[in-house]
Amino acid sequence: MESVESVESAEEPDAGSSVWEQLAPGVARRRLPHLDVTVGLVVGADAVLLIDTGSTLREGAELRDQVAALTGRDVTHVVLTHGHFDHVFGAAAFPAAEVYGQSSLDAVLRGGREAMRENAVGLGTDPLEAERAARALAGLDRPVPDALDLDLGERPVRLVHPGAGHTGHDLVVVVPGATPSDPTVVFCGDLVEESGQPQAGEDAVPGAWPAAVDALLALGGETARYVPGHGAVVDARFLRAQRETLARRFAGPEAPAT
Repeated sequence: MESVESVESAEEPDAGSSVWEQLAPGVARRRLPHLDVTVGLVVGADAVLLIDTGSTLREGAELRDQVAALTGRDVTHVVLTHGHFDHVFGAAAFPAAEVYGQSSLDAVLRGGREAMRENAVGLGTDPLEAERAARALAGLDRPVPDALDLDLGERPVRLVHPGAGHTGHDLVVVVPGATPSDPTVVFCGDLVEESGQPQAGEDAVPGAWPAAVDALLALGGETARYVPGHGAVVDARFLRAQRETLARRFAGPEAPAT
């Protein structure tokens, strides 16, 4: 199956809309209401891949049911772009799916549940829902050290660790166009944000972040559609501008003149 049926594509959905926006044949995304998180969907002839899972088990279950209604099939693969609660806390709603992430994410998922729960509550997640999701969170089924090619059935997908940036374990999903006229779609996780400035927490690697954005541009090229972890779909020009903003923001003190 190479198309996502019943997906709206005419306009950019607002944050919190239940509409799935089609980005290319068989490729879609949805903006979730809590924190304007983006999740992605890639449909192949044999498999269905979901990119990130939302902030709670309830959101994850809603996504699971929506994908089944849209495609007629269950999610078989889940890719987690990084280990922040708003991207991973819905993962346990997909018990039959294989869960992929950058290799060092596994330790974060297994050992960082309490920190993620506290962060979730601090950012407005219902405390009981945050507690349930933290307890249910499990490790990865398929760690990805650097890159991995998947075949979803007439739909190749490449998982790439472009280097550290937003975290030390960022993972992006590159979906080449199904035909020469279809765009490549790159799901960037929080290496790119459109609805606000990129967030740099304690697990960020600021000095490496601009180079990770350079790697995204090399993966997608000038004509790709780049999907941020939060906000509207952007183009290569936006990535170059955000890369320069990051470089200025995280530049070290200038060396003294000699």
